[in-house]
Amino acid sequence: MNLKPHPIVAREGWPYLIGSTLVAVAASWVLDGWSLPFWLWTLFVLQFFRDPMRVPPTDADAVICPADGRIVAVEKVRDPYLERDALKISVFMNVFNVHSNRSPVDGIIKGQWYNKGSFINADLDKASLENERNALWISTGRGDVTCVQIAGLIARRILCYVKEGDSLARGQRYGFIRFGSRVDVYLPVDAKPEVSLGDRVTASRTILARFA
Repeated sequence: MNLKPHPIVAREGWPYLIGSTLVAVAASWVLDGWSLPFWLWTLFVLQFFRDPMRVPPTDADAVICPADGRIVAVEKVRDPYLERDALKISVFMNVFNVHSNRSPVDGIIKGQWYNKGSFINADLDKASLENERNALWISTGRGDVTCVQIAGLIARRILCYVKEGDSLARGQRYGFIRFGSRVDVYLPVDAKPEVSLGDRVTASRTILARFA
């Protein structure tokens, strides 16, 4: 299982953190007492790109949460990627959530789809089909799972570090979305949801659902 620790700050954030720190130091030198806004921005960058180590539950039936945030959808829908009836559970991430994306299951990536699109508010249902997005089809011994990274109103960059044929371990970090976004998980239609609308969830810890 590829769960080795990451630095306190995600690697995606180091250029931003170094840049904002240098600007804050320069502002302190030049502006003296007026540099506080620059240091507050540096603290915001630090908290946005934090990347804590997470240990997933060992329950073999569990599908774990791929992102920190709030549940905005738990519904039976049509999976647009595998063209099947499915249980969709969606997690909305605001700018104060950890933005590392982690695999919800153990499995092998059987397909990947990237779609360009809009950048509407990821809290809205139509974002699932209209926004820029990257979908992974993960084949498991319990059924197929589709995990979709979706850009949001402010998010402009979806990062995915795996490809078709790669193996994923539950809780493994596989991507990152910058500055507010959404992750949709499509499960077999008979999966049992363990979360409800409005629930606050944590990547790699919260159980979204269980395979039947």
